[in-house]
Amino acid sequence: MRLNLFLRAVYRVAYLNLLWVAATVLGLVVFGIGPASYAVAAYIDGWFRRGETPPVTAAFIGHLRARYWPATAMGGILLAASAIVVTNIFTGASWLLQFVNVVALVVIGIIAAYVFPVMAATDIRGLHRQIVAALLIGLGSLHWTIVATAAVAAVVWLLASFALPILVLFGIGIPAAAIGGVTRSIFGRLAAEESQTSPPTPRETSPARLHLARGRSQ
Repeated sequence: MRLNLFLRAVYRVAYLNLLWVAATVLGLVVFGIGPASYAVAAYIDGWFRRGETPPVTAAFIGHLRARYWPATAMGGILLAASAIVVTNIFTGASWLLQFVNVVALVVIGIIAAYVFPVMAATDIRGLHRQIVAALLIGLGSLHWTIVATAAVAAVVWLLASFALPILVLFGIGIPAAAIGGVTRSIFGRLAAEESQTSPPTPRETSPARLHLARGRSQ
């Protein structure tokens, strides 16, 4: 039974990876990478945090349509910022400018890792608020971010060295699953804190508080 559950989980991650590639290509990258990343993050959040495993294709398409334009805008922002920073790294006139842009690229990577789970699992609205929340989560759980990054890098290196065809099936699924494991713990603590506190009155409500969105079964 455990082997069967493990193999089904591996299949689910591989299939999500293929759906992500297909949606990204069909959207010509710019119009596809954001919604595809959101759909993967939303599915993994429901799977890891609430144990929901609806049919992968139907759930993926449902998530893809649910927040298509906000996710497209977020993907475009991340792509544009990454392109500018990478260009500055290779064309910088001084090592200090290059170093600053390397740090900026790391920050963008942290935001890209957590912003789509934030969009999927919380009720935060507004692209700038979602970006800030993702950065705060990534830096606030920096040790887990580093552990997840190291684990993903090790697995990708092993697959690239000894099983490159398998890496094609899990290129996005592996980091998405790692981030899902980290956010499961983070959002689980938030859910526990919310259940222990009474709902605030309108005067007591703080805009800085992060609330988890209600789970939706596809």
